[in-house]
Amino acid sequence: MSRLKSGIKKAIGLGEKKPKTPPVEARNPAKMFPDEPASPARTGERPRRDGPRRDRPARAEGDERGPRPDRPAREPREPRGDRPPREPRGDRPAREPRGDRPARGDRPDGRGPRRGEKPARERDAGDSKPRENFEALPPPPAPPAPEGPFPEAFEVLGLSPAVLAAIRETGYEKPTQIQAEAIPVVMEGRDVVGASQTGTGKTAAFALPTLSRMGAPGKFRCLVLEPTRELAAQVVEQFEKYGKHTGLRVLLVHGGVGYEKQRKGLQQGVDVVVATPGRLLDFMQDGTANLENLEVLILDEVDRMLDMGFLPDVRRIVERTPKSRQTLFFSATMPPQIKTLAEFALKDPTSIEIGIRFSPAETVSHYMYPVASDQRQELLLAILKKTHFASLMIFTRTKAQADQLYSALQQEGEYKVAVMHSDIRQSERERALKGFRDGEFEVIVATDLAARGLDISGVTHVINYMVPENSEDYVHRIGRTGRAQKEGDAYTMFSAEELPSVASIERLINQKIERKKLEGFTYKYTTVLDEEDKARAILHGRGKKKRR
Repeated sequence: MSRLKSGIKKAIGLGEKKPKTPPVEARNPAKMFPDEPASPARTGERPRRDGPRRDRPARAEGDERGPRPDRPAREPREPRGDRPPREPRGDRPAREPRGDRPARGDRPDGRGPRRGEKPARERDAGDSKPRENFEALPPPPAPPAPEGPFPEAFEVLGLSPAVLAAIRETGYEKPTQIQAEAIPVVMEGRDVVGASQTGTGKTAAFALPTLSRMGAPGKFRCLVLEPTRELAAQVVEQFEKYGKHTGLRVLLVHGGVGYEKQRKGLQQGVDVVVATPGRLLDFMQDGTANLENLEVLILDEVDRMLDMGFLPDVRRIVERTPKSRQTLFFSATMPPQIKTLAEFALKDPTSIEIGIRFSPAETVSHYMYPVASDQRQELLLAILKKTHFASLMIFTRTKAQADQLYSALQQEGEYKVAVMHSDIRQSERERALKGFRDGEFEVIVATDLAARGLDISGVTHVINYMVPENSEDYVHRIGRTGRAQKEGDAYTMFSAEELPSVASIERLINQKIERKKLEGFTYKYTTVLDEEDKARAILHGRGKKKRR
């Protein structure tokens, strides 16, 4: 009887939920059974009581039309509109403040800040104003030619009086070997491949004849590419020193600083640009730097540019220069890989090679210190305490190692120490270099960033905290000492894992390096201390296992 009463109540529409359901159920029968008249059984009070889960199996059993009966079971979800959180759907106009987004376009071009001016805005550190263009200025008149007498050994090479006067003021009387051989060839306008040891006067070998050939100020005619900003800054100093009486304008272009000052120099007019590849390409892409009038292209430290991955950038720059240009290659070393680039960039070049390729200065004494990997820092500090040095450079593989050693040496409190790597701000790196040259610092800890080409004279000792990963880098690191026929010492600490790199260096320089142990130092046992062959055999065995 109770079931009958409940069925009657449903049929006549009694119950508390009636006011809420008719609008929903009035639509459902028409959708589900369009060809059948609506019946009390289908008007839908049962879905309100039993829920969709009890509806689904009942309809699926009585419907032969396949899975379609499952769809009506989802219709009861419509009452979700009863949920308080969903009611405000009708109030969605509250989201209309999205329309305020055009505020991003309150820029001159109406675009947002991220995409509107990405190259200029994001790269120009500290440049909050829109890019400013500068009018070209007429070149300054050439100053009057200085009078002699000039150093005779340089005068016979055919250099201009303005350049000879600057040489006279520096006190140089005799050119180095690479200068004596390269200057006449460059003065003739021929391409050159020059290979010489670091510290042989390579920069002057290309700066002196280039400044002499350029004559009076005019357009942007000479480009010098350098791998790092430090090298670029030093080359600018050399060009300014030797070109002080020529009136030629020299500009330094490199990353790490704002664009506007460099852009101003390029647009107002310049004769010589010394640049790193990345920043120069930026100016070439935005039209600020134009190489169509270039007469001389100088690629310095080419092997280092290749090592640092600049080869694609260098090629792109070379491709944008006139084919009639003169091209000069100068490098402390000449690995075979450079031949490909030389064939691409040079025309019938004259090869000038001073000294032995990959050979450090003969006045340097080399020593290898075997040590367990976890005792490396302890040995370094012990070596310093027993070594008499005037100026010392310590090279590390990583910035983290450099920072760690710098902190350890500072804690010792016995040394005036500076650190230099790519994470150090440019101003601090320049201060470190200047302080090291002037004697303010007696020890400098550096990564390979500082290993090549830096003009630091008087270094008495170089220590490799680890064996360089590239054997060529050993020559560049060691090139800091033993300059100008002065004696120097080079120490390299190595563990068993680094034996293959040690062998590579010895093959490269064609020299067996003496092994040394520090007297009085308590070594941890490692096979590399007394049994290199055994250590090498163990490494060889590990390599075989890995290959399997």
